Amino acid sequence: MERERAMEERGEAELVSIPATPRASTTPEVLTPSGQRSPRAAKSWTPTSLISPRFLSPIGTPMKRALVNMKGYLEEVGHLTKLNPQDAWLPITESRNGNAHYAAFHNLNAGVGFQALVLPVAFAYLGWSWGIISLTIAYFWQLYTLWILVKLHEAVPGKRYNRYVELAQAAFGERLGNWLALFPTAYLSAGTATALILIGGETMKLFFQIVCGPLCSSNPLTTVEWYLVFTSLCIVLSQLPNLNSIAGLSLIGAVTAITYSTMVWILSVSQPRPPSISYEPIESPSFSASAFSILNALGIIAFAFRGHNVAVEIQATMPSTFKHPAHVPMWRGAKVAYFFIAMCLFPIAIGGFWAYGNLMPPGGILNALYGFHVHDIPRAVLAATFLLVVFNCLSSFQIYSMPVFDSFEAGYTSRTNRPCSIWVRSGFRVFYGFVSFFIGVAFPFLSSIAGLMGGLTLPVTFAYPCFMWVLIKKPPRCSSNPLMSLLHQGPQAGAGIFSLKGGKVNQGTAESHNQTLNLIFESDFQIKKAGVTIEFDSIL
Repeated sequence: MERERAMEERGEAELVSIPATPRASTTPEVLTPSGQRSPRAAKSWTPTSLISPRFLSPIGTPMKRALVNMKGYLEEVGHLTKLNPQDAWLPITESRNGNAHYAAFHNLNAGVGFQALVLPVAFAYLGWSWGIISLTIAYFWQLYTLWILVKLHEAVPGKRYNRYVELAQAAFGERLGNWLALFPTAYLSAGTATALILIGGETMKLFFQIVCGPLCSSNPLTTVEWYLVFTSLCIVLSQLPNLNSIAGLSLIGAVTAITYSTMVWILSVSQPRPPSISYEPIESPSFSASAFSILNALGIIAFAFRGHNVAVEIQATMPSTFKHPAHVPMWRGAKVAYFFIAMCLFPIAIGGFWAYGNLMPPGGILNALYGFHVHDIPRAVLAATFLLVVFNCLSSFQIYSMPVFDSFEAGYTSRTNRPCSIWVRSGFRVFYGFVSFFIGVAFPFLSSIAGLMGGLTLPVTFAYPCFMWVLIKKPPRCSSNPLMSLLHQGPQAGAGIFSLKGGKVNQGTAESHNQTLNLIFESDFQIKKAGVTIEFDSIL
């Protein structure tokens, strides 16, 4: 009877919503070793954990509602970003531990490459004055559009545009944005990867010829076989899972790009110039041919400033909070990267044109160095230069192929609603590598049409960011800074006026949000002062 009575009271106590006080008249008794009954000591029950099912405080439900409402408010105003669960499975957004150093490595690896080696060809058609003016305007304008892309990555509070195509869809509409941005960005990624295979394979062949010399001329590999060797190396390196995991490769690519760019123009300038050199622009037989030559030269300059198609993707690898937004480390790394890019591009263009003039071959300064000074420069120095070019092409292939890998895996995960396995991911990358190889074999002239590639992809770098800024930010027509208005309106032919007043509106909105957050934090302090501790994650 006593046991049943104790069990009934124990079960009754578990149903009480607040700590129960024991009643003295019905205190249970226990047997002592002597056989006599003695009253049990009164023991009150207190809640020990917030996750206990018996913890039902009178203020529990309103507090939970308040915290849920606060979380919803923070997501609405942009203090908490609404994440897409599928992004955790994709190569670009799988890892978000990037920083300013990673941003500098990726931007420098994507910004300097084989396209810089053909800049003296553009000077051969434009001459000194127009060549330098065009290169300077293009450099500062693409730096300005890069700043626009960095700012637009989190233009809408609580939303991150992790890919260039997503940003275009938000600005132009889903259908029009997909039509405008998908082909140029895909062409930049896949076309650049194919051109890298061609240049990397040809450079490996030249390196092999310089190192071996006449000793290895009995049965050398053909050019297509060297393409296959380079493609196999690219496929092996492409097995790294995500964009942050190739930061080491981007560092290698950045260092090799700076090194071989410096070596190429120093070696060219230090050698005697070829006879009958001239710095007059190459004359064409007709006006139309001259016009096409000038447009081709401008396309070469435009293609030299690549990397905007992966700028948003690079920023997507960084963590972002209200106090520490992702655009701060991204812009810090981009400024460092583009300083070194300028230190590479301008000396190659100016020094290469000074060394070879209008005798510059269509293949660029590397072919000119090999053609004019193969017997003047030590073989070891020339071989080291070519080897650095190979390393840079291997590294650049990875960062330009990552958006394509991301598209493949996004299609797979959207259909199966699960992440790609290692075998599926490897299969995608092997397939892409060999498709690029076959395209390169079928069209071996892709590496020599830099002007056409630059013309096709020019809107991605120079035009689309300005239109997207106007459509997303919607700045007012009048501006307190007429210089900025002219800068944004003139070259884009009515794309819009860049205004600083939009920042004032955003600043006022941020101040109102900060005031609301201060009230929330003050109330939270008062709750803690009253003796109640709130665990936000455990309750929600």
